Amino acid sequence: MKQIDSPNNNLIFTKFKKNNLAKWALRCFYIFLFVTVFGDFIANHKPIVCKTNNKWQFPIVQDYASNLGITKLSPDWKTTNWYEKQYQFSIFPLVPYSSTFQDRKNMNSVGPFEKQNLVDGQFRHFLGTDIIGRDVAAGLVSGTRTAMLVGFVSMIIATIIGILLGSLAGFYSDTSFRLSLIVLINLIIGKFIALYFAFVAYPQQFIASDGFSFINFLIALSFFLFIICLFYLLGKLLDSWVKSIEITIPLDLVIMRIIEIVNSIPVLLLLLAVAGIVKKPSVVYLVIIIGLIRWTSIAKFIRAELLKIRTLGYIEAGKALGFSEYRLMIYHAIPNALHPVIISFAFGIASSILIESSLSFLGIGVAPEAVTWGSMLEVARNDFSAWWLAVFPGITIFISVITFNLIGEGLSDALNPKE
Repeated sequence: MKQIDSPNNNLIFTKFKKNNLAKWALRCFYIFLFVTVFGDFIANHKPIVCKTNNKWQFPIVQDYASNLGITKLSPDWKTTNWYEKQYQFSIFPLVPYSSTFQDRKNMNSVGPFEKQNLVDGQFRHFLGTDIIGRDVAAGLVSGTRTAMLVGFVSMIIATIIGILLGSLAGFYSDTSFRLSLIVLINLIIGKFIALYFAFVAYPQQFIASDGFSFINFLIALSFFLFIICLFYLLGKLLDSWVKSIEITIPLDLVIMRIIEIVNSIPVLLLLLAVAGIVKKPSVVYLVIIIGLIRWTSIAKFIRAELLKIRTLGYIEAGKALGFSEYRLMIYHAIPNALHPVIISFAFGIASSILIESSLSFLGIGVAPEAVTWGSMLEVARNDFSAWWLAVFPGITIFISVITFNLIGEGLSDALNPKE
């Protein structure tokens, strides 16, 4: 059985490189990715490596090991003033400050070209400080990690949901998905039982006194899906004993109505509602919410592709050979419909970064102590004379959004078979 001819990967990359703007955007993305992965080694108030009292230490690596539970650090580790220690040898990061470190000698927004109150051995704030003495360059590094995390993880969530629902709507349409009555009844009953046991009876700690627990939410969601699967298998078993009538379910109609409902929900209103029940804001909740509302465009793209692909000859040949519709959809139809999804993924990252920055600017969705590009702009709003607090985060947001938009346009041109 022959599939649709897809462009060779080398040919796609060659066409992508011909677009100079997209090529430079890809290089900018590599820089953002490097800063995201190695952010703690770029901006940190602790040395990368140091030698004190004839003892070598790697403070940043030791912090990682402690957070992973590999080693235990002494109680005074967090209170150590790394600037005042006497070193036999030391290498500090390029930006020798953490995003949350407060330099009390340079408070009230000291500019990058102004005179800074520095003691012996202290490093200059290259891009200035904010009103409480936090280093702006370190804040940009921290904001990069948050923006990339929100952009990529939220779009991964959105892509998984979009591909799943869009594929079902496009491949089965309104006439092809048939389900036995017994299985359908079991799924309906199982859904209510799963909702009760997963989100009502089970999670006594789901919304605990200290706020919403993401780990317990994942446990409850897994329990919900497990119960649904049990009832589905029970329905299939009963159907094998007592053959029931099959019902045609208009999946395309149902999923398109779900897309319309999700698109009608304002993002800000949804985040405000979530903020009302979450006592401890976290970027994790922001990622989940953005992922749950950004899948609709991906679903519509892949639905449109599969509506076309399902009528092509190789799908009809597969049906004639006796292949199941599930196999045809997973192994043959979806892989040939992913090109617009890849493009949408790149544009979606840019959109997610803008959403995160906007919400951080309003103080919604992230912890108050977290430093992001949007929160830095919010600080600048209260001090118009501190131009560096607005210019540097604003330029970084602009570059990141332009980067992913140009990558998306480059992919669109490279994947276009007509060019």
